[in-house]
Amino acid sequence: MGARRIFRLSDCDRKTVARIVKKGKGGRIVSRAIILKMKDKNFTHAESADVAEVTPRTVINICNNYENAGLDSALGDESRFGRPIEFDDGVKAKIVAMTCSDPPEGFDRWTLELLQKQSIERGFTDSISKEKIRILLKEHDLKPWRQQMWCIPKMDEKYIERMEKILDIYERGDSKEVPLVCLDEKAVFLRSDSKEAILMEEGNPKKVDYEYKRNGKSNVFFAVEPFGGVYTAVVTDRRTKNDFAHFIKELSEKYRLAKEIILVMDNLNTHNRSSLVETFGKKEGDRIWNRFKVYYTPTHASWLNMAEIAIGMYSRQCLGRTRIPDAETLRRKTQHWERYINEKGVTINWTFSKKIAREKMNY
Repeated sequence: MGARRIFRLSDCDRKTVARIVKKGKGGRIVSRAIILKMKDKNFTHAESADVAEVTPRTVINICNNYENAGLDSALGDESRFGRPIEFDDGVKAKIVAMTCSDPPEGFDRWTLELLQKQSIERGFTDSISKEKIRILLKEHDLKPWRQQMWCIPKMDEKYIERMEKILDIYERGDSKEVPLVCLDEKAVFLRSDSKEAILMEEGNPKKVDYEYKRNGKSNVFFAVEPFGGVYTAVVTDRRTKNDFAHFIKELSEKYRLAKEIILVMDNLNTHNRSSLVETFGKKEGDRIWNRFKVYYTPTHASWLNMAEIAIGMYSRQCLGRTRIPDAETLRRKTQHWERYINEKGVTINWTFSKKIAREKMNY
């Protein structure tokens, strides 16, 4: 194995990059300047990508642009005009399914560029950016550039049956007697500043060094009653069977007046009756589990779970880009956000129906 190639900025470009990072204005340009600064300090592609919240391939492209065409090329971007194109769930589902299938003949694996090209050629959409595809893959935890892919979702009878059952439930709605609850989990990485943040004068944001200290991660169990605007978020150290069982028990008690609770979630190995039986014993575990009528989303169809939408709101509004140093801080922030969103009673407007699914997915 050869030695890793050393990336270096010129003295003049190093000063320019430092000024851009210090100024802290310009969105993508600042993000790319941070990447260049980190690579100049011999950080790895993965470390740089983690800080800038991009893929390692993006870091490589930025470095290649610098080495081939200079600083302006590395910091620049294609011109954008107008509002970004929004894609419905049918388009997203097709792209996810395509990502988990075999790539075209002559290609070893899918790349963002290849997914972009095939999405257009196969008629999924008239136009889509690589960045949009990257975000979509990140939402579904898909990494097609890796050699091993354990999932190959197909639009088979089982997939369609599960999908249409959930769409029927969404179209039917819910009631106080039989509430509809969607459940999911989110891992939150805990990070603290390696240096003290610089507080700026009033009207300007504080400045935070791009280096940080990793403090492990926590888990957030998230449930939403989408048509009732009721949100439940619980922070745990892990997402074990025991943690899941206690969260389900909390939901059962929260909806103790309901005759039955419709529960939509993915088929994670902890999302089952055995988690409650192992935690509370067979009699109590069965009693709690039997209060729920469970519907599992098809494999890699998390877009069908409205908890994903709620978690997106939580991620943007509560977590944002702020570094959260410990679980206690995360718990406090989450409780404040949960109180705020429940007071507002924000409901989710779901428009993707079984009829639309059949039209969009051609089955």
